[in-house]
Amino acid sequence: MRLYWGYVAVGALVVAWTQRWALPIIAALSVAVFAYASFQVPVWCGAVNRDGRTYCRNNAYGVLMGCRNRQHRWQKLKMIVLRSKVGDVSRAVFPTAKEKFNAFLAVAGLLSAIAAVIVPVFTGD
Repeated sequence: MRLYWGYVAVGALVVAWTQRWALPIIAALSVAVFAYASFQVPVWCGAVNRDGRTYCRNNAYGVLMGCRNRQHRWQKLKMIVLRSKVGDVSRAVFPTAKEKFNAFLAVAGLLSAIAAVIVPVFTGD
């Protein structure tokens, strides 16, 4: 359960939005989901190996982080910032469906946190 607590937070976030819980709770859950998906969910590394054609299959934590190899830790972040080919970034950062799903959760958590901050401005709550 320790490795997958973020999925419980996702469920709680969905319930929080549908039941209209307090916006600070929604914002906290949103940040927790974003942090979990970005930096803690167990995934494959996916960084490009030295041959330039294969991808690392070591275990890593978080969609944005690499494995135990120091070069891989920052390679994925560099690929996002210094894009050479969109396909290379997509294959390296999101090599399997699990990584794509967790990236979706990270983006959804970030958008939910932004919405939790903006909603009171427009509704006057």
